Amino acid sequence: MQDKKAKKENLISVFLLKYELLHVAGNPYVHIFGVGLPVLLAMLITKVALSDLPGEQWQPMATTSIYLGMGTLIPMAVLLMGYAVSYAQELSRGIPERLQLFGINKTALFCNRALLQFLFLLLAFAVFFLSGCLCYKLQRPTLYGLFAYVLCMAAFSMICLALGHGIACVCRSFGKTYCVSIMLYFAFMILGGMMGISYQDLPKWVQSAAKLLPVTYINRDFYKIWTGETYNYIPMLQSYLFLGAVSGILLFLALRGNAGIGLRSRMHGSDSTFPCL
Repeated sequence: MQDKKAKKENLISVFLLKYELLHVAGNPYVHIFGVGLPVLLAMLITKVALSDLPGEQWQPMATTSIYLGMGTLIPMAVLLMGYAVSYAQELSRGIPERLQLFGINKTALFCNRALLQFLFLLLAFAVFFLSGCLCYKLQRPTLYGLFAYVLCMAAFSMICLALGHGIACVCRSFGKTYCVSIMLYFAFMILGGMMGISYQDLPKWVQSAAKLLPVTYINRDFYKIWTGETYNYIPMLQSYLFLGAVSGILLFLALRGNAGIGLRSRMHGSDSTFPCL
């Protein structure tokens, strides 16, 4: 009983949080793509959009819609790309296995890593929307619209975390992980209509692929939810279920595959390959 209580108490530790904080602070991809790029793109696209509007009465609607859509870039950059690349580097160097030698189990390492990543997400979202409020007029949300946006971003962030973790476990190297994650990052941006091409301008077969991604609905339709208008949630929910299922299957296969490799390596007396959390 005491051992179980001790494990629960050590699940979140100050030491591991500081360790993960150093990783996040020293990861340039997180700061450039997760904070700088969303703020820069949102400002540029908003400025271009406002110049084409006939009157000022449409400005709050346009700026709010742009900022709500561009907010999806933050979890994609921080978790899908930045976290995946950082963790792949750790796997290639055997850092998680070395930490186990000092009594730091994989579950505690993952919990502290996930907690700090989500804390950084909150900070990044605060900087992002603060810059929008200071530079442009954003529409105030209804209480329900704000809750829905937070819930959708939290669910999308968990999907990005699972997808990034699975990619890192499969690739297990910086180059391969960076290549796959950056391709998915820009593919999500293009299909979601955040690269200057709207959903309506895409070919029909590309639209079919875009319907499978939550970023498409957040970028295109979330202003209606933000302001309390009626909205059909079924297509958006289906996209979350689809992408979540793909991420979960990839993560499950990656963990099972790496666990099998680690077991076979230990049976042959080699410790060069370890199971991946």
